[in-house]
Amino acid sequence: MPYIEQIAVEDATGWLRKQFETAQERAGRVWHIVHVMSLNPRTMDASLRLYGALMFGASPLARWRREMLAVVTSQLNDCFY
Repeated sequence: MPYIEQIAVEDATGWLRKQFETAQERAGRVWHIVHVMSLNPRTMDASLRLYGALMFGASPLARWRREMLAVVTSQLNDCFY
C-alpha cells in the first residue's frame, strides 16, 4: 500500500480538527479513508457530503442494502471497510 502524507489528529486545526473530532465521536476513531484526505479539506468535505447523501439520503434502497453494497464493493476492490 502506498504511503500518503497525512495531518496527524493532534496537529489538525480549524475545520479539519472539527471533522476529526466529529469522526471520533461517531466511530471512536478517525478512519483511514477520512485521514488520507486531511491535506485536502475541500476533497474531504465533498467526499463526506457524498457519503452522507448516498448512505443516509432518500433512496429506493434500504440503509442495510446500501451498507451491504459498500462492503461488497470494498471487498472486490481489496479495501478494508
